[in-house]
Amino acid sequence: MSDRTPNPPSSQSRRLYQMTRGALIILPLSIAVVPWGILAGSLAVEAGLFDFQAQAVSALVFAGSVQLVGMGLIKAGATLSTLLLTTLFLTSRHLLYSATMRTRISHLPLHQRLLLGFLLTDELFAVSSHQTRKEFDFWYAFGAGFSFYLVWQLASLSGIVLGQSIPDLDQYGLDFAVAATFIAIVLPSVKKLSVLVTVIIALLLSVLFSVQGIEGGIILSSLIAMTIGYAISIVRKEPL
Repeated sequence: MSDRTPNPPSSQSRRLYQMTRGALIILPLSIAVVPWGILAGSLAVEAGLFDFQAQAVSALVFAGSVQLVGMGLIKAGATLSTLLLTTLFLTSRHLLYSATMRTRISHLPLHQRLLLGFLLTDELFAVSSHQTRKEFDFWYAFGAGFSFYLVWQLASLSGIVLGQSIPDLDQYGLDFAVAATFIAIVLPSVKKLSVLVTVIIALLLSVLFSVQGIEGGIILSSLIAMTIGYAISIVRKEPL
């Protein structure tokens, strides 16, 4: 019997394995977001953007909720300050995401941190936030985030093309993908009482504020729910 030991996997093979693993893990969420991307692309066309401009929005902004709301504001003739302020509120949750991920990526080189910061979405956070610093792998996160980015670009391009031949694409129920995607992200994370209470309160308040016609109801319901959930976690001394 040969006493030769198998060669350890090369660094390149390990990177490719981790990237593929990340892409496969996030694949269900990538598929779920396709109707959302199609809707975002079609709304950009309806808002009066040229094809290149519409695709550039998806490539540079890369934020589904901002793109949907932003295109509606542009179509309604909103001012730049209104657009920027709305974008700030809608993406404020990414501050929490980045704070949570900080302990996992602080040791990485600056260019890798910046790249993951650009690719950071609700979906990438969902598949990476459960990992400890020791478990976290840059190439796994990059594979997940970049594959999701590519799917979003292709879905947006499809929306841009379809939006020119099929009017009022937003009337075909594609916006349900928004709710379905977030449900798929949230449910697996409900493992503690504080999180469960946060989800329930946010759900009930968002519906109540919507019925009452309160502007910014989603933001208010989120802030109230997170505050109550955080208080419960402190009282119960739940582990992070």
